[in-house]
Amino acid sequence: MGTVPALSIIGMCFAFIVAVGLPMGLMLYAFLKLKADMLWFGIGAATFIIFALVLEQCLHVVMIKQFGEALTGNLLVKAVYGGLAAGVFEELGRFTSMNLFKKKELNKLNALMYGVGHGGIEAIIIVGLTSISNLITSIMINTGSFEPMLASLDDEVKAQTLKQVSLLWTTSSLDFYLAGVERVVAITLHICLSYIVYKAVKGKKLQLLFLAIALHAGLDFITVLLAGYTSSLVLEIVLLVIVFILAALVYRMYSKDMETESYV
Repeated sequence: MGTVPALSIIGMCFAFIVAVGLPMGLMLYAFLKLKADMLWFGIGAATFIIFALVLEQCLHVVMIKQFGEALTGNLLVKAVYGGLAAGVFEELGRFTSMNLFKKKELNKLNALMYGVGHGGIEAIIIVGLTSISNLITSIMINTGSFEPMLASLDDEVKAQTLKQVSLLWTTSSLDFYLAGVERVVAITLHICLSYIVYKAVKGKKLQLLFLAIALHAGLDFITVLLAGYTSSLVLEIVLLVIVFILAALVYRMYSKDMETESYV
């Protein structure tokens, strides 16, 4: 059994701090500084869980059972399907929740708080919990306490477990750091999309909902496709540039809205 490099362990710590600390920090900033309502953080988090982790996953189970290798074996098909599924479920989830709770003071600042909740709970569940699990397992491996545990398993389970944990010392250390960077990009994206959907709800402009779906689906499509052809570093750089441009455009939209309101 190999040992997990110190750089990888530090990378896991970095990813955990970003995945948990960033959304918590943004939530407190929005609550204390911007005076946004904490309720909308909870609405965003609950919407992600219901629409992405429950309803979307149910669709995946049905589709994979129905189409199997035809769906998962072709990278292009997988990218198109995965992108559309994420875009439709998550953006319709945003649209549904904002309409359902719009009487709970749905405004620009609470739309941003919603985005922090949506992207934050995703980061905590996907990267935060995974990083903690990886850290505990890595420490056990490096201190020699994991091997005796393996010895108590039957051969088949032992082989499967060893194959899974071997990723901790065979994966490039850089990838653990990039998991944290990826969450910064994802949370920024969710805040941007939340504001676009907020505009769709308040202005009753369905075209903005379709824009949010297209943006989300397109970025997920690019993610899946590039992951099959290039390195994680190149992928994150591409996503960082795209989301930075989107964030600049949404911020411009937000600033223009604030200026318009100041003259009313």
